[in-house]
Amino acid sequence: MMKFGTKTIHAGIHPDPSSGAIMTPIFQTSTYVQDAPGDHKGFEYARTQNPTRNVLQDNLAALENGKYGVAFASGLAAMDAILKMLKSGDEVLAVNDLYGGSYRLLTTIYSQFGIESRFVDMTSTDKIEEQISSKTKLIWIETPTNPMLSVVDIAAICKIAKSKKVKVVVDNTFASPYLQTPLDMGADLVLHSATKYLGGHSDVVMGIIATKSKALADKLYFIQNASGGVPGPQDCFLVLRGIKTLHLRVERSSQNAFAIAKYLLGHKKVSKVYYPGFKDHPNHKIAKKQMKAFGGMVSFDLKKNNFATAKKILKATKLFALAESLGGVESLIGHPASMTHASIPKEDRMKVGLTDSLIRLSVGVEDVSDLITDLEKALSKA
Repeated sequence: MMKFGTKTIHAGIHPDPSSGAIMTPIFQTSTYVQDAPGDHKGFEYARTQNPTRNVLQDNLAALENGKYGVAFASGLAAMDAILKMLKSGDEVLAVNDLYGGSYRLLTTIYSQFGIESRFVDMTSTDKIEEQISSKTKLIWIETPTNPMLSVVDIAAICKIAKSKKVKVVVDNTFASPYLQTPLDMGADLVLHSATKYLGGHSDVVMGIIATKSKALADKLYFIQNASGGVPGPQDCFLVLRGIKTLHLRVERSSQNAFAIAKYLLGHKKVSKVYYPGFKDHPNHKIAKKQMKAFGGMVSFDLKKNNFATAKKILKATKLFALAESLGGVESLIGHPASMTHASIPKEDRMKVGLTDSLIRLSVGVEDVSDLITDLEKALSKA
């Protein structure tokens, strides 16, 4: 069996049979010529199939140790496809520290169709079983969570869910398949915003789902074609290219993030640092068990707990660019309360510790000493 670094470059990828091109070509076409009605080379219409997309789907499935991959135009389009497998009256049990876009999709779109969502603390599994009702059909996990970097015990949740015949989805965006493979821990589906670590260069928007289940894959392929939220072939090419260095980038980002988290922990203007690599993190042992490293994301709060102070820092960094998104080679700094999580009501944000002074870092692959210097200069202005 191929090791991960080899999979990123070779799994599901073969030289183009028509030319021998080592890189998967961009099949920029909307349709395919048929010799007779129904007599074709396996491709009819580009919404339904595209050779570039097929290779990406196979590659990503292999990285997650799954059998099937399904690509969509964005991470939220991928989430939308999963939710379309539910029906009115069903319920989603979701982790209470959730990406703002995911929260918005559940609460403002699918609630209109009679699919309700409840948001619960999943950092402890003690009370999860009693939270599952007869209506619960799906458990939605992020781990590490966005932006509080909480860790959920995937295997434990999946064991409980299986006993209740409830499906489990893990949003693996923050970790990437290099750090953890939820399907191996019992998850039914794993989702990525491929915009982030999989693409890795801040130049594409895409979502991908992986599964071991043919039944679930067939439903998702049907929805992919019927609803049409597919990525273009050039986007698929860009993510394929990004994946080839995934292990190298995530490893470097994780090393940099650990160093930056330790630096922030000792800073006089910082009140708290959220990072699963610290031994006093509530679920550090679980993170150590289910992750290869602790990732490239760090969140921290300020002793002067207000947006005005945070804003001074956000405006002062030079290498950390103020922008939404994460997982690129370049470092980013963001303010979840006003950016990525603004759609979540303040009272719900505050329940999980997401204050107006919380700052989130996506640590890139630059020289870590330059990144620390950049933060030091910015913090001095707070």
